[in-house]
Amino acid sequence: MEEILEKLKKAVLEGEDDLALSLVNKALEEGYQPLVLVNQALVPGIRQAGELWKKNVYFQSDVIMSVEAFRVTMEVVEPLLKAEEMADARKVVIGTVAGDMHNLGKMIVVAMLRGAGFSVTDLGEDVPTPRFIDAVRDMRPAILGMGCYMTTTMLEMRDVMKGLADAGLRDKVKVLIGGVPTTQKFAEEIGADGWGKDALDAVGKANELVG
Repeated sequence: MEEILEKLKKAVLEGEDDLALSLVNKALEEGYQPLVLVNQALVPGIRQAGELWKKNVYFQSDVIMSVEAFRVTMEVVEPLLKAEEMADARKVVIGTVAGDMHNLGKMIVVAMLRGAGFSVTDLGEDVPTPRFIDAVRDMRPAILGMGCYMTTTMLEMRDVMKGLADAGLRDKVKVLIGGVPTTQKFAEEIGADGWGKDALDAVGKANELVG
């Protein structure tokens, strides 16, 4: 890996967003292809941050900084990617269920899904069931992702699953859930297709779901 790519990866990993932005612009000026920057610096940086979080080396604050560095650089690079390079991106719609305003875990999952080549639409937090249903109907995603971070909001996921079935959309989309109180058993109970125990696992499960 060339020096500027290594520095860019490190800047994302360490959450140095100003430095990462400067480096990505410098790399583009020097003629680096956007896809090279994504595949050889930005994605490896955010993935390593996720791995360090999983190993309890990084704290949530460290991951937030890495995600922010990844986000600002992708805002520059993503519009420059050729249409054909994005053609195979797999579509994901994701949101935190109604009554739940937590967004840190979802924010990390969104960043890592995008880094893994998924096209992600983030519906935000406190998303009512009808909005999930409308998004699946209108956007036709391959995967619907739902997160919850309180036991009091877990049952909202069951309502979304019922809503998909009632709308005749259940067999049109794979459903992936996650969040602190969720488990594989709960995913099976509500009929979801997969459960991500953390951001890295969610990306792996998403890849499995789309084959």
